[in-house]
Amino acid sequence: MEALCEFQVLSPTSLAGVLEARTAHPQAQLLGGGTDLVVNIRRGIVAPAVLIDMTGVAELRAIRADAQGLEIGASVRLAEVAQHPGVVAHYPVVAEAAASIAGPTHRNMGTVGGNLCLDTRCIFYNQSQWWRSANNHCLKTTGEICHVAPKSRGVCFATFSGDLAPALMTLDAEVDIQHAAGKRTLPLRDLYIGHARHDGSGQGDGKHYLALQPGEFIAAVRVTSTPGLRSGYDKIRIRRSIEYPVAGVAVALRRVGDTLAHLRVAVTGTNPRPVLLEGTEALCGGALDARVFKGLDELVRDQIMSMKTTFTPGHYRRRVAGVLARRLVQRLFAG
Repeated sequence: MEALCEFQVLSPTSLAGVLEARTAHPQAQLLGGGTDLVVNIRRGIVAPAVLIDMTGVAELRAIRADAQGLEIGASVRLAEVAQHPGVVAHYPVVAEAAASIAGPTHRNMGTVGGNLCLDTRCIFYNQSQWWRSANNHCLKTTGEICHVAPKSRGVCFATFSGDLAPALMTLDAEVDIQHAAGKRTLPLRDLYIGHARHDGSGQGDGKHYLALQPGEFIAAVRVTSTPGLRSGYDKIRIRRSIEYPVAGVAVALRRVGDTLAHLRVAVTGTNPRPVLLEGTEALCGGALDARVFKGLDELVRDQIMSMKTTFTPGHYRRRVAGVLARRLVQRLFAG
């Protein structure tokens, strides 16, 4: 489907207006820059009757970044994050991740909230209407099986590809979630529930990948600064000017003398959620040596999915993630 379906656009100018619109239209979808949602509408993947434009809400457009902390509203443009002097100076992993997203026009339109809630992707999902129909659709839309893993028990393995999430997760970020009854705060890593398991035992999967309840939306993301932290982000993609990551890696570490004192590594583009590697604390407390790199490779091997959800093999993405992690750790440790 190439022609857009008919829909109504509501443009509230306050948080109260957003909540009122969501209450009146519970099935409405939120619109930031539209760089992902509008494409999905054009392809016939979704057909919302109402869109709520979030970009006119002043409370969601604020950004603060200094040596004490970082706070970014959900409607802040990606280009603003990438170019903000305070983000660049104190939270380089976030600035680098924002600057790597798609191309300049996309960054001028796309928003922080949109990237944090980016729809998961798959070669059987992100296709034209006729292509999906010819393959009897997939579990993420109206089909009955996941074509990536046909023998799984109703589990979708579509991949999360947002760049900001892993960057912010390495900084132990929190998200403020707004709803009609008030606000709640959640560690960013707990926002993502795409723990896909073949037997269906995981909390969520590629279709159900966010911990947001009906009517909830992200209002802001916040970070408390950690003194002495060094951070960075890098990714591999097919076309550097526009593509989603084959694999993206964020690293934050702290060096004390010749000792690796703190290490956090997060990966995107490989699993139905951004993965903050578990077990990195066991690699700290000594020199940056072969033991650390061997341990890092093992963590990537054990926690990064090798399913073929894109045009690149899953084992290749897992290998790329490990190489990027090693390179970033070496670069940041060297200073």
